[in-house]
Amino acid sequence: MRLRCPICGRTYDEPVQRCECGEPVEFEPFKGEPYIGKTVWERFWDFWPVKPALELSLGEGDTPLVKSKLGDEFGVKLYLKNETVNPTWSFKDRGTFLAMSHALKVGYRAVGTVSTGNMAASVSAYASRFGLEAKILVSESASDEKLRAVSVYGGEVIRVYGDYGRLYFESLKLGERLGVYFINSDNPFRIEGYKGIAFEIAEDLTSDYVLVPTSSGGLFRGVAKGFIELYESGLIESLPKLVAVQAEGCSPICGAFKEKKTKVERFENPETIAKAIANPYPPSGNAVLKLLREFDWKCVTVSDEEIRKAQGELAREGLFVQPASATGVAALRKLNLPEGARVVSILTGSGLRTLKTAPAGKIRECRLEELENCLG
Repeated sequence: MRLRCPICGRTYDEPVQRCECGEPVEFEPFKGEPYIGKTVWERFWDFWPVKPALELSLGEGDTPLVKSKLGDEFGVKLYLKNETVNPTWSFKDRGTFLAMSHALKVGYRAVGTVSTGNMAASVSAYASRFGLEAKILVSESASDEKLRAVSVYGGEVIRVYGDYGRLYFESLKLGERLGVYFINSDNPFRIEGYKGIAFEIAEDLTSDYVLVPTSSGGLFRGVAKGFIELYESGLIESLPKLVAVQAEGCSPICGAFKEKKTKVERFENPETIAKAIANPYPPSGNAVLKLLREFDWKCVTVSDEEIRKAQGELAREGLFVQPASATGVAALRKLNLPEGARVVSILTGSGLRTLKTAPAGKIRECRLEELENCLG
């Protein structure tokens, strides 16, 4: 249960969320053997830092890995890890469930998060499921449509006026003082929950590349940690190459990586349709940079035009995803991967929360008496 900082190496025996050096902490690596079980939580029981509250699960995880025809254009075998089928339509539910299990175990009565989208909905839903109060902090620019989709679960939504970039850090300080456990983007239990994506991929196939839409960096860290723990436990023979994918209009991690910097700098004036990954100053950015360099992994950016094209292509395969989810498929055109490579692209969230940016299909009109001609 000991925590460590992936940047400076300092360790902690008490439950903290960030190191004294300012970086996020994570649990030291777990090793174990898989069990026979119905859910990913049961099959990989030894790999979680807290006993999952299985009786309160909403069925998160164990999402399908879908073979895609889109890989044919690039000569690769493409699989889509469809996280949109989680209870609140995104991968966030995995981390939320594990963090809620911890909050319940240690006696918190209230939890919170800083988010205007998928994470806000996830924390609000699971707080209701666990019988805890929810404090959802959102920016002043959050739309009423988004907030309705969050408040419906019963959590308290608080619109905060001021510097949204400071809100993340203020929430941690105030939460500690007021007894509210904030489950933000790089909460260490949240990162642990995301390992399940790597575990499930490894159960289905030996992947050569995994494409990860990247914003705060929490998902990337979780997927990486999952594969590393499997490798160190002797359960897989080699690590896949991970690719962090960002939108060109907000790419602080890829920018720092390209310029060979050791620290991420704030991305000024972000503008992209992929709002779910538009974090101008990612709290896990430096930790992601370290992983990219340590394992010789890649970081790729894609334009809004490329994202829209990939979103439409996925829709024509029956998968309606938010723009951020389509970035992995969009990145395929820039990677020049080896012939026959087995590639997994993580579809992080449903398109139902981003209908305004969805590619519109054709709609025809027809009079009933002319229907035969219309159908012909």
